[in-house]
Amino acid sequence: MIQPVTAYVGIGANQGDPRRQCHQAVDSLAQADGVALRAVSRWRETAPVGPVPQANFVNGVVALHVTCTARQLLGVCLGIEQQMGRVRSERWGPRCIDLDLLLFGEQVIDEPGLCVPHPEMTARAFVMEPLAELAPEQCHPLTGQTFADLAAAFAPEHLLLPVR
Repeated sequence: MIQPVTAYVGIGANQGDPRRQCHQAVDSLAQADGVALRAVSRWRETAPVGPVPQANFVNGVVALHVTCTARQLLGVCLGIEQQMGRVRSERWGPRCIDLDLLLFGEQVIDEPGLCVPHPEMTARAFVMEPLAELAPEQCHPLTGQTFADLAAAFAPEHLLLPVR
């Protein structure tokens, strides 16, 4: 039997109706086998990352209680993206939905196609601010820093606006 784990998934979208699509992704995660929704951060409007000109994103993070493996949860996330119409054609390009497995308990996983903690999460305010909202005292498994401390390290110009 698989031991229950708390996992965190980043959610973002910048095509169509991003906020509605983010909510749809949350609903789909909550209905997946072996997944129970624990908490949802506030949604934030964020600038895109990378060289491709595009619209701002709506981003947030969900906390999940899971009784599956990290690889199975990644499969759930990729399946939801596919069901919602995501086509991976351009790195850092616009997307109708993006689900990133950020953390899977305290596990550190580095396998082909699966790296947890997400290798870029500490460099992204749109990940760290929502994580700090959901679990401010939890520590990053590699750095040992709390999510609150990691979020506080961003310069004021990186502070994000909640979506109303």
